[in-house]
Amino acid sequence: MDLREELVMLETDRYRITGALTLPSEGYRSRLSDYVNQRDREFLTLSEARIEPLDGSSQARSEPFLMIGRGHIRLIAPATPQSAS
Repeated sequence: MDLREELVMLETDRYRITGALTLPSEGYRSRLSDYVNQRDREFLTLSEARIEPLDGSSQARSEPFLMIGRGHIRLIAPATPQSAS
């Protein structure tokens, strides 16, 4: 299966997280919405993640690998390069 990385921005109740989500390059579940809405997927995995607290209580940090529980995600969207920094 051919894969591609898509830069996404997501928010939980406490954090804004930007990173690369690996998706199929074409076909079934290659769209972000289809991939995220898979009922059997409990976690999303991001690489090169940047984590920013929404309340500004601490500095942003970076992680090379991050797993986020799907139930904690309040919104997710493709990120623009400007929103990733």
